[in-house]
Amino acid sequence: METSSPDAARLTGEMRRNLLLLTICQAIGQSANVIMLSVTALSVITFYPHREFATLPTTMQHIGVMLSVFPAAALMMRRGRGIGFRTGSLAGMLGAGLAAWGLVTAQFLLLCAGGLVLGYAVANIQMYRFAAVELAPPSYRAKVIAWITTGGVAAGTLGPGIARLTFDAMVPLYLGAYLSMMAIHAIVFVLMGTIRFPPPVKAETAPGAQRSMLEIATQPRYAAAVIAGMASWATMMFLMTSSPLAIVGCGLPATEPPWVIFLHAMGMYVPSFFSGHLISRYGVVPVMAAGSAIMLGGVVAGLDGLTAWHFRIALTLNGVGWNFLFVGATTLVTTCYRPAERGKAQAFNDFMIFGITAISSFLAGLLQERIGWIALNWASLALVMVGCAAVGWLALQRTKLQPA
Repeated sequence: METSSPDAARLTGEMRRNLLLLTICQAIGQSANVIMLSVTALSVITFYPHREFATLPTTMQHIGVMLSVFPAAALMMRRGRGIGFRTGSLAGMLGAGLAAWGLVTAQFLLLCAGGLVLGYAVANIQMYRFAAVELAPPSYRAKVIAWITTGGVAAGTLGPGIARLTFDAMVPLYLGAYLSMMAIHAIVFVLMGTIRFPPPVKAETAPGAQRSMLEIATQPRYAAAVIAGMASWATMMFLMTSSPLAIVGCGLPATEPPWVIFLHAMGMYVPSFFSGHLISRYGVVPVMAAGSAIMLGGVVAGLDGLTAWHFRIALTLNGVGWNFLFVGATTLVTTCYRPAERGKAQAFNDFMIFGITAISSFLAGLLQERIGWIALNWASLALVMVGCAAVGWLALQRTKLQPA
């Protein structure tokens, strides 16, 4: 368990500055992802007749994340975090531009290609949390992960707000939202150049012998963290991606999906102001168990009805549960590798998470059109129970959570 008081003086002014800038980049960059999730399915159905495939561009983004994590991590191990993250911003500008052109020309496959390229940008944004751990003393591990995640609070406000302001600002509908994503990634590119990251740790010069990926992955802590992370992301994406289609399909106004996504994003990121402290005080397993229970509560709320408030409550609880599981799982992962193993251990974690997330986002739109929102929530119970099982298994290991 962490204790912050002995190391308080070690969090220097430069560390705080770098963490603040990284949090700002997280807020701005993540807002582009929130826009993507808010408008993509709705933009597709403006010109593409097969509504069941409306979430495919979002799915392609997650496939892009899955395919990008290893090359992105390798680039950072060789050239450093700064160059790696700025390359991700360039990919974000390119991907948003492709998606915008696909919308203008009514080419569904081009919009999907834009989502795939955007996946590289999102893969880098997801690695901000690991970079934060390297910017602070080890005893701040859970707290800095939570601090970086708080950037999502601003993202949850900016993203839906920009989506509401821009979805009908240009012709065709939603073009303004995609162009705003290009501008967002350009801003992150500039800001990222002002952060002072530690020099890259080369595997051949890092202390400690490297273990195989199999050895790392079969550690109980690492395996449980990855499984819990996969379950939390899959459940969250399963319901969040399909919710705009479900909301509009229930006859609610088109202005309701951005509002629900806003509440969901607040649920995802506001708890970051205290989830790191909860982990420090009570331990990672109880916090992850609480996250599983809250996520289960969100499913129950989704099953209870189809009014606007049912959607709002269900997606908010879904977000809160995701936060507790995500911060806890990430904290666990960072205790399971040595410096020389950092790149592959982090990349494998995100590869597994976004592999299942890609599948979930694709099935979300398909199942929403075929079986409906209520049945979709029943199906999501299986994903929640996988997360509960992973946390329960971790609790039974009786292993001290110390660094590898």
